[in-house]
Amino acid sequence: MNKRPESVLVVVHVAGRRFLMLKRAGASGFWQSVTGSLEAGETPVETAIREVREETALEVSASRLRDHRLCNRFEIPPRWRERYPPGTTHNIEHVFSLALDESAPVRWRPEEHVDARWVDTDEALALAWSWTNRDGIRLVATNHRAADLPSD
Repeated sequence: MNKRPESVLVVVHVAGRRFLMLKRAGASGFWQSVTGSLEAGETPVETAIREVREETALEVSASRLRDHRLCNRFEIPPRWRERYPPGTTHNIEHVFSLALDESAPVRWRPEEHVDARWVDTDEALALAWSWTNRDGIRLVATNHRAADLPSD
């Protein structure tokens, strides 16, 4: 069955200062936040909840997720296009974040990921392989810095 060219990005963080990064298994071995494709009949928020559970073993409800109401459109790298319906060249990605009170231990599936790290903003930006992931990290970090400013 072909993958749907619609996915979620969930930036998991503590106070916009520490970010969970997962290292993909396989030859690519790149680092990313929680991601995953929508399955048939799923909404983006349902996918975000499922992917957080599958990729970290953390159970979260929709109320814990922040939907940034932001969608990224990006070209699917040619090496992965065979996973999608014929002729599909682009993906739509819905951006969410999940704020935790502390850096929680996570469990990942060894067939999907081989490592997980809680890192500061600069390291998360350096590790993230995709521009959409870097933009999501910046968005969360910026929103939290703005929230920390004193109001007049």
